[in-house]
Amino acid sequence: METRKLNHFLIFLVGILGVLLLNQFANRYRYRLDLTEEKRYTLHPPTREVLKKLKEPVTIEVFLEGELPSNFKRLKIAIQETLEQFAYLGGDRIQFRFTDPALAVNTKARNEYFRSLIEKGLQPSNVSFTKEGQKTEKLIFPGAIITYQGRELGLSLLKGNRSISIEEMLNQSIEGVEYELSAGIKEIQSLTRRKIGLITGHGEPDTTDLAGMTNTILSKYDLYRIDLPKRNSVLTGYDVIVLTKPTVPFTEVEKYYLDQFIMNGGNLLVFMDALTVDMSQADGFGTIAVPVASNLQDLFFKYGIRVNENYVADVNCGYTPVYTGAIGEQPRIEMLPWPYSPIITNYGNHLLVKNLDATWFRGASTIDTVKAVGILKTPLFLTSENTKVFSPPVQVSYNDLQDKLRPEAFTSGSKALGYLLEGQFTSLYANRFPPRGVDRTTFREKGDEAKLIVISDGDFIRNDFSIENQNPLPMGMDAYTNTTYANEAFLLNALDYMFDDQGLMLARNKQIKIRPLNKSRVIQEASYWRWLNTAGPLLVLLCLGMIINFFRRRQFASR
Repeated sequence: METRKLNHFLIFLVGILGVLLLNQFANRYRYRLDLTEEKRYTLHPPTREVLKKLKEPVTIEVFLEGELPSNFKRLKIAIQETLEQFAYLGGDRIQFRFTDPALAVNTKARNEYFRSLIEKGLQPSNVSFTKEGQKTEKLIFPGAIITYQGRELGLSLLKGNRSISIEEMLNQSIEGVEYELSAGIKEIQSLTRRKIGLITGHGEPDTTDLAGMTNTILSKYDLYRIDLPKRNSVLTGYDVIVLTKPTVPFTEVEKYYLDQFIMNGGNLLVFMDALTVDMSQADGFGTIAVPVASNLQDLFFKYGIRVNENYVADVNCGYTPVYTGAIGEQPRIEMLPWPYSPIITNYGNHLLVKNLDATWFRGASTIDTVKAVGILKTPLFLTSENTKVFSPPVQVSYNDLQDKLRPEAFTSGSKALGYLLEGQFTSLYANRFPPRGVDRTTFREKGDEAKLIVISDGDFIRNDFSIENQNPLPMGMDAYTNTTYANEAFLLNALDYMFDDQGLMLARNKQIKIRPLNKSRVIQEASYWRWLNTAGPLLVLLCLGMIINFFRRRQFASR
């Protein structure tokens, strides 16, 4: 009898020690098994590398707390789960907390706090939801502030295309949480800033027209103006070079410098017009679209694309102020749809434009691809199916707006307005002599890996001006409708993609599928599933009890 008690005690003691050892092992060597189809709880390798290389603690304060609509609670949960994964890999170097910005001692303090968040780059959203049968409105800040070594960086975590439903937009935001947070952590700990060159000397817009673009770039990178006509050597020392709406032809020497910049692995971002329209010169019959002689067409043709000399009109378009008469002595100005200003919500299949909100074009041409060995070509911006393409001579007139836009008249189908080209480009001067006056000793016929983005609208990056005080507006903001489009977001995406040597943008490839319940089945089978969930566990316990009781009786009966 004593021996049996001792054996039972030893078994109990071994069991307790085993549980304690297993607990210690689990705390020290954690392992997670992601069984979801889209691997929503698995971080991409570049994200893991960023977290492992952290040397100092990073604090992330998320401003999604308190009473929230159910759909924004999903976003909060996704952010929290992602940060928990970050903390699992980063250990004590990742610290995070959730804050309700509406919790302030009084209205004045709350408004001042809201203002400080906006100044740090967080965008507020006004949401409404039902609480205890009453509709409630609340201003929330779906974003975060990252703090590292005394520096702060504001992140907006509500991203996506605003032309879709709020549920789909929030789903897109959830898909981008890992990328936004990991890219923010990488950015704030970087001590060196990338160098971007801005080409001048070819009739580009002046500094005030590019103030929005300049401020956007300077928020993350260093920007240098390059007066290319005064240049007497190949372009070096820049990670990306930007061309903004050139209207004066490039010389062969200048074109050679651009060509060799790409051959040496440089990246080129181009915003250009094939045709230009000046509506300020329009008379009663309108005005004619004039070709822009940039002398760059053969360069881009060699690389694999052709920007066509045509003009695109799209039913999905912006608005323009038009004089439609007078009321007494006061002119009557109406905002009418302007089909030559496409609003793009249709994008190619690429990380660069994934979940991008609507973008604003102000006069664009179609882009075709041509054969270029080893070059990957990806369309970025696509018009709607209700598109019309005008070939030269193109006459543009406000009289075109007298009739309503009829979709059946726009039959050209979807057209590409922007392309991304990647690969090892072949020099334009591979089979011909370089221009006189250049150093031929460094000439390269075949280039390193490089990226080229061409957008067929030079005004894509040009900012509007405030109607009240004529101050420059942010890039992508329409002065007449006060609508802000995602032109700035695309510019940052494009630069991030060109600089992305760690592959962080792969995190944007994450997809979270919405699996809504079948509402008709929910109504029809609600009672069945309610009773099953209530009675099912009880029946299982009853069966287990009967089985245990049966074996216990057999055991004692055998004795």
